[in-house]
Amino acid sequence: MTTRFKDFGTGGEVSSEPISFKLHGQDFECHPNLQGRALLELAANSSEEDGAAAAKTINDFFSAALKPESYTRFEVLLKDPNTIVTVETLGEITAWLVEEYSARPTQEPLGS
Repeated sequence: MTTRFKDFGTGGEVSSEPISFKLHGQDFECHPNLQGRALLELAANSSEEDGAAAAKTINDFFSAALKPESYTRFEVLLKDPNTIVTVETLGEITAWLVEEYSARPTQEPLGS
């Protein structure tokens, strides 16, 4: 009798290339890698009709993606009434980060 089995090793290759972005003159550093689950949860809840649930999903995503010091400053910035960050801008940042995390090469390209 044959057993069906596949070893997925360490769960996939990861990149060490840093990710960062600038908003209102501040640089924010993100973790170079993100758990796949964070992207799946974002995708699963992106069309959430409940605005509060969708907002929590986005907040959880930023919490997972940003390094702790950057996340703390990001939260302060988003609550500052003198530095408005529109929902469109938050959407652009989220979309860019998703693209960076999901489409980044995990190793150097081979020479030709």
